[in-house]
Amino acid sequence: MKEEKSVNNPVLTFEGKKYVINELSNDTKEIIKGLQIAETQLKMHEDTLKLISISRNSLANQLREKLKHYEEL
Repeated sequence: MKEEKSVNNPVLTFEGKKYVINELSNDTKEIIKGLQIAETQLKMHEDTLKLISISRNSLANQLREKLKHYEEL
């Protein structure tokens, strides 16, 4: 789903088809808003997962360095 803006009429591109948003029903516009919110939330959570993964790797590296000072069983 992608929104394009012509001079005064925003255009929605969905599954390769274009629609003038101002011509859509309010229910349809609400669905579009819901999809936009869902996409934003997905991106935010993907970024959060990346940060957690980086943190986990950093902690594993720190542990690896600390364990070098101990004798292995």
